[in-house]
Amino acid sequence: MDNKPKMAADCWRRATEAMSHQQWDYAVKMFSTAVQLVPDHMAYRQHLRGAERKMYNDNKSGARMAGMKLMGIRGRIKKAQMKEDWTSIERAAEEGLAINPWDAQLNASLAEACQYLGYPEVSLFAWRTASENDPTNVEYLRSLGKMLAERGEYDEAITCFEKVHKIDPLDGQSRSMVTSLLAEKTRDRGGYMKADNTRDVETAYDHDDFSGAGGGNESVAPGESKEADLQRAIRKEPEKPEGYLKLADFYRQEKRMDEAAATLEQALHASGGDQAIQEQLQDLELDRLRRNLEMARQLTRNEPENEQAAENATNLDKELLKREIEIFRSRVERYPQDSRLKFELARRFMRCGRHQQAIPLLQQAATDVRLKARVLVALGKCFLQDKQYKLAVSQLRNAIEAINPQDDAKLFAEAHYLSGWLSEKLGNNTEAERHFSEVIGVDYAFKDARQRLERLQEGSPEAAS
Repeated sequence: MDNKPKMAADCWRRATEAMSHQQWDYAVKMFSTAVQLVPDHMAYRQHLRGAERKMYNDNKSGARMAGMKLMGIRGRIKKAQMKEDWTSIERAAEEGLAINPWDAQLNASLAEACQYLGYPEVSLFAWRTASENDPTNVEYLRSLGKMLAERGEYDEAITCFEKVHKIDPLDGQSRSMVTSLLAEKTRDRGGYMKADNTRDVETAYDHDDFSGAGGGNESVAPGESKEADLQRAIRKEPEKPEGYLKLADFYRQEKRMDEAAATLEQALHASGGDQAIQEQLQDLELDRLRRNLEMARQLTRNEPENEQAAENATNLDKELLKREIEIFRSRVERYPQDSRLKFELARRFMRCGRHQQAIPLLQQAATDVRLKARVLVALGKCFLQDKQYKLAVSQLRNAIEAINPQDDAKLFAEAHYLSGWLSEKLGNNTEAERHFSEVIGVDYAFKDARQRLERLQEGSPEAAS
């Protein structure tokens, strides 16, 4: 049995406790051991880097005479690069970053090594850090951009190559990459990447001749087109809803929402008004609203000065929320034992500030062990908004006990953050420090937890707000 993950987790706990007492040297030692035990764990690297920076009081330059101290390490890295000894490069880079965690070259060496060693998350983190600390280095930007592009993170990748072009206007490759990534992004969004050839694209997306289930595609032989096969099945048994449902599902997978809705209407008619099909139509309606909202939000991101686009996005958001409340409320009435529906309705009430309506739904949903942790955190938020602070503290305490941080680190961080906020507001600064330490132990960049912890440790807490 491999005990390394367990040992690493123990080191992490010791390190986060040391950080809460500002024992930076020991925290660095423990985080470093955790990294050695589980080298592909990105959070350990992030926490290690954060502790190293605190050890040097965020001076941006590391240890005294860091340049001289790093000369030998840089030499070892160069020799290891010639041999493509990526493990030695990774270890030497970490050794150097313990001397100067802001060193862009060392972060780049770590990124390259981790890329070859199969630690993509760590590599991406290191490339980002290298670029942040040397923002005019086009090689770092190119490497970061390529890795982001491979992961389908097109917007950030495009930003990287735009920066390269700004630094070097004569770099034609960066212009080409921006153009290529914009096209790639469009193809991905349109679903073209799923097509094997041009004919597949035409079949999936050119519909000028289609007039609903049962029409078109007459010239396509059986087995050549799933859509045509489903339409033929409907023509054989037009009175049965099953064929329409299969075709509607096909259209939904292809993101052809209008045709999916029309086909579901036919299924509803064929079934004589089946409630389950009616609910599928409602789900499709919500999907279409969400798609329209995302398109409106994307337009506001692309055109931040467009006030009409911003207003449209706001109105669509309100329309979606209103419709979700109507649909989930009717389903809670129809299925009173379904805890998940109650939780979803409560979440919508919370979004529009109707916390007193959310609370009884959440209390009922809390009996479902699958939802318990998330429901308790939501209850804590509701009681907090209702200024029932003791009840909020109690619910969050129960939530923390129910959450496994390895299964849901974000929820764990959120519960501790809210508990820390409440403790600080109620004047219990020791308890607040403990909670904020737990937060940065799992997510070093979670909201302003680190800043709040540092302020408390310095003895000058501000009122929670």
